[in-house]
Amino acid sequence: MSKPLLTTLAAACVLAVPALAHSRQVTLTTQLKNYSGDGAYLAIYLTDAKGAYAGTLWVAGGKAKYYKHLSDWNRLSARDAKRLAGVTGASVGAGRKLTVTADLADALIDAGYEIRIDAAVEDQRDSPSEVRVPLTRANASQPQAGKQYIQSLTYQIQ
Repeated sequence: MSKPLLTTLAAACVLAVPALAHSRQVTLTTQLKNYSGDGAYLAIYLTDAKGAYAGTLWVAGGKAKYYKHLSDWNRLSARDAKRLAGVTGASVGAGRKLTVTADLADALIDAGYEIRIDAAVEDQRDSPSEVRVPLTRANASQPQAGKQYIQSLTYQIQ
C-alpha cells in the first residue's frame, strides 16, 4: 500500500473507532407467567433489520442439550462460536423475574434491530420468538407481552 493510502486509512480508523465505542447500558426485565411446570430456558438475542442473527445477550438454562428447543435462536446463532461466552445462567422458574444488563452500541438503537426471546419448558410446547420487539427508544419502558410463558419484557436504555 502507498503511504498516502495508509495515512488516509489510519485517519479514517481514528475517526470511526470513537463512534463505534459509544454504547448504552440496556437493562431487560423478563417476567414469567405462573405456568405449571419446570423452569424455563430462555434465549435473549438481537437480530438486524433483515432478521439475521446479530448476537446473544443472555441464555437462561445451563444444560446445552436443551438449547435445540430454543429453535429460532439455535438456528440463527449456530455459526457463532462465541454465542455462549459469558452469557449463561440458571433457568427461570414460573412467576419469576429475570433481569439482564448488556452494553449495546448506540448504532443499534432505532436502526431496525429487534430483541427476541425464545422460550422452552421441559415436557411442554416450545415457544420460538416468544417475544419480538424493535430496539427503539420509543419502546423502552413499554411492557411487551409474550405468547406463552412470558408475561412481559420491559427494557430500559441508560
